[in-house]
Amino acid sequence: MNIELRINNTGWKNIVKIFIPYILTLGTFQFLGYLVAGLNINGFTSEKSIFQSLIIEFFSFSGTFLIVWLFRKYVDKESFKSLGFETKYFAKDISIGLIIGFIIMAIGFLILLASNQIQFKWFQFKISNLTLSIGIFIIVALSEELLVRGYILSNLMNSFNKYLALIISSAIFSLMHGFNPNINLLAFIALFLSGILLGLAYIYTKNLWFPIALHFSWNFFEGTIFGFNVSGLTGYSVVDFEIHQNTMWNGGAFGFEGSIFSILFQLIAIFIVFIIFKKREIKDTEDVLPEVGLANL
Repeated sequence: MNIELRINNTGWKNIVKIFIPYILTLGTFQFLGYLVAGLNINGFTSEKSIFQSLIIEFFSFSGTFLIVWLFRKYVDKESFKSLGFETKYFAKDISIGLIIGFIIMAIGFLILLASNQIQFKWFQFKISNLTLSIGIFIIVALSEELLVRGYILSNLMNSFNKYLALIISSAIFSLMHGFNPNINLLAFIALFLSGILLGLAYIYTKNLWFPIALHFSWNFFEGTIFGFNVSGLTGYSVVDFEIHQNTMWNGGAFGFEGSIFSILFQLIAIFIVFIIFKKREIKDTEDVLPEVGLANL
């Protein structure tokens, strides 16, 4: 008997199809965001206030949401909810994501402080800036997870083995940050591992709540609370510290996520997330089997 192995080409082809429409739509919405924020075309390279950044991120998310919704409905011919918005484990997944992001950044900050890789200067607490930063990082997390894990990874899983799909989506995620300021090889590796960490739960649950929560938590605590740059980008932070010398240990101008410690902590977190969500997949499968058996009686 001949066994023919076929790859479902529909998934990866849909990703190719969305690429140019996504770039054009995102560019258009970002341009509108700059206009609404009171910036002209030269504003793409100028400094922006935190409120202007929030406006631009909102328009970027709106463009991403629109193109993903259109492609999910008319190209994939599936519901938008099927991208990963089931509510069964909503509270649990949000909590796990927030906790992991906080722990990684808190431990990283304390280690760098204790080893004199960074030197604490002062606190600069402003409730308005803190609130706006929360908004920015929620929008960023929603936007990137909707596109990369929700649309790209889910479609790749329709064409390839889920682990290969995870690797490909993680590579895409790292390349998406290729033009960020101060990026280097170590940062690329760390971003690739971030893609693995964010996508690992999704391949077992097809749910976006954990990666959204972790993505937000990672960026928020890294940048707004502990004062690192976020993927090379500066912003408001509660803690103000000084880096005397950019090293592979502190991540330099790219931020903590571009450091050796970030890579180490992510590898540990990947193992923990694998255990948590693999067990959940097994449990959910065992819960479904008895119901299927009873239905057939």
